[in-house]
Amino acid sequence: MDNTSGLRENKKLRTRRQLAATALELFLERGFDDVSVADVAAAAEVSKPTLFRYYPSKEDLVLDRFADHQDELARIVRERPAGQGPVGAVHAHFIEALDRRDPITGLCDDPDVVAFQRLLYSTASLQTRLAHYGAREVELLAAVLEGEAVPPLTARLAALHLVHVRHELGRENWRRIASGSSAGEAHPAAVTDADHAFGMLAGGLDQALPIRTA
Repeated sequence: MDNTSGLRENKKLRTRRQLAATALELFLERGFDDVSVADVAAAAEVSKPTLFRYYPSKEDLVLDRFADHQDELARIVRERPAGQGPVGAVHAHFIEALDRRDPITGLCDDPDVVAFQRLLYSTASLQTRLAHYGAREVELLAAVLEGEAVPPLTARLAALHLVHVRHELGRENWRRIASGSSAGEAHPAAVTDADHAFGMLAGGLDQALPIRTA
């Protein structure tokens, strides 16, 4: 990539981040449904067509950060160590993420994260759009499993279970934080829930999915 192309890409990235940050500030201040795309464009000093070149929908202004995580489960399963099944790999990674208070687990009491998640979980259209990102997670994970000679239907069923268990654990952890618990206070219960949920999956899925041997 030459310098001109690199500068152009950096400018696009800055613009993209500015649009998302401006939108989130407005949504948190006034509510998602009370802010229009035109409001965001005006606040960011760009035209609506320019905004839509970066974000195809109003919801994506909030949820674009989830795009960075769409291939996470696929990567975790693909790169798991020898002797470990897909369920065990995702389980172990989730436990580590809880320990880090990773926002993706719902177990994070940073005020900015709490405000973002309150917006996310209280807005129906964001929940609907989030399902689109979840479907992509399933596709990517199923493709990895099929690459290990898992039959397509089995791969998709397994991917659906793993993706949705992780999402539901995140929701449950958010409920704890929203009810007033600190991340530290909620951590033991979050670990117990994760062990239980993935244990339920391991009892069935790991009988149908391969253990990595090398």
